[in-house]
Formats: sequence, C-alpha cells, structure tokens
Amino acid sequence: MQPYLVILTTALFLSLSFTSQAADPITSVYTALDGATCKTLESSEEGGGWYKGRCNGINAYKLLVMESDLRQTITVLDPKQKEFPLELWSTVSSGFSSLGAKAEWRVKKQGNKTQPLALIVRFNVSENPEQPEKNTSYLVVSKITAQQICVTDIVKPQAKANELARKLADQAGAKACK
Repeated sequence: MQPYLVILTTALFLSLSFTSQAADPITSVYTALDGATCKTLESSEEGGGWYKGRCNGINAYKLLVMESDLRQTITVLDPKQKEFPLELWSTVSSGFSSLGAKAEWRVKKQGNKTQPLALIVRFNVSENPEQPEKNTSYLVVSKITAQQICVTDIVKPQAKANELARKLADQAGAKACK
C-alpha cells in the first residue's frame, strides 16, 4: 500500500507544479509619461500649441504622448513600430484633459519574456466649462493583443477604482474596442 501512497503524493506534487507554472499571475509594471524617459519629437507654441513626445514602455512598446488645444491622448507603438491611436479625446471625453504621470502595464511572464496584456492610464478631464478647475479623473483600460490595441473600458471615479481597472484590464483581451 505504501508504493501507492508514494505514487499518489508524487502525482499530486507534479500536478500542483504544472498548475502553478501554467497560471503565472498577472502583475503590473509602471512607466513614466513625462520626464527623462520621454523624448520630445515635435512641439510648437503657436496658436493653442501642440506637443508630441515618445515615452519608453516595456519590451519594445513605446507610448506617443500628444497634446493639442489643451487636450492629451496616447498612441501605442507596438514592437514593429505600428501605431495604435487610443484617441482619448474622443473615446473618453473631448474636454480639456491631461494624462497622469505614469502608465500601468498589466503583464504576464511567458518564459523569460514579459508580455503586456493591457495598459491603464489616468485621464483627467475638465468637463464643466463653468468650473474649469474641477477635473474628473478616469482610469482608461486598453487591451494589447497581437492584432489590436484599443480602449475597452473607462472607469469613472469610485471607491476601489484602481482594483476595478486592474480586473477589467486582466479581462480586456476578450473585449471589443470602444
């Protein structure tokens, strides 16, 4: 009877090992949307002014941060440098806007490589022209797949908004674009 116990224990240990390897957790990696990790590509002070800068992402992904008429948005560059505009000024709000200071990448380890699954950015919008100093702070979730990078969810201000945004990001790959 003891050999059966050894076989059963070994089988249980192996199944737990394979399960933990197959179910690597999804974690977060943060990158800056301003400062030394971003390079100004173009800018002008004329008219309302405009700006385009490239910020480091993860792996070979980059983020283009753009501003025009006091509104900001992001375009994601995939490793092949293909552009995926998120058009935050139309998918979230057309009000005066600014991005938060960092991007949160939801990632999963695949072998020795970290694969991004989704991107979360804070998007602050002045939606009331009579109170331009009052901002609404959204969390914008975008999926990252081999075929698409696009906004899937917009989290309005609420208790535990960060946790909700991460949960939505972890499911974003199966969602439609906004």
